[in-house]
Amino acid sequence: MAPGLGKIAPMKCLLVDDHALVRDALALLITLHHPEVDLRHAARLREARAVLDTEPDIDLVLLDLALPDSTGLRTLEAVREAAPAARTVVLSADDRSETVLAAIDAGAAGFIPKATESSLLREALAGVLRGGVYVPPLAPASGAPPQAPLPPERLGLTGRQVDVLRMLVDGCSNKLIARALELSPSTVKTHIEAIFQRLQVNSRTQAVVAAARLGLRL
Repeated sequence: MAPGLGKIAPMKCLLVDDHALVRDALALLITLHHPEVDLRHAARLREARAVLDTEPDIDLVLLDLALPDSTGLRTLEAVREAAPAARTVVLSADDRSETVLAAIDAGAAGFIPKATESSLLREALAGVLRGGVYVPPLAPASGAPPQAPLPPERLGLTGRQVDVLRMLVDGCSNKLIARALELSPSTVKTHIEAIFQRLQVNSRTQAVVAAARLGLRL
């Protein structure tokens, strides 16, 4: 088995893409290498929302932004609204930096370009299925080979800060983080400021990109 493609914990995943060939190829890839994944399919936003309504325990949504009944960030926002607890990773043919960053800023927990070569696509999918973050290189300087997965503790983050970072990467608001972790809003803000300092960033979008580039194991 190739490095980085080990088994993952059982999980439910929804794959949303209107191109049958792409959907079938990705589904085959996931089923072949990750039989632990209980996979669902949808070709339209309305179909995806129907699945999310009837199965609220979906863990991960792999989402194409360009669907027949919705396009662009509106698609992502609709899925995030329907399933705020699920991690949503964008699959898109549009891998421009502004598109990637806008998707992350809108709550995506990663972005996998469809043009990614097959071996890297397998590794990217394996990473996000294990709970990691994948963001494509956004500049020539970031095109170095990916690092080995790095435990967040290596950055000096506390256990609670790791919990906050994990929810931040999942696109959760400060209010949702505070409620889920039973923290005060001011404490959440303090943790996020500490995370930004450790990652040397000053925004949520930059934090997600930094987490991806560092190969943080969340």
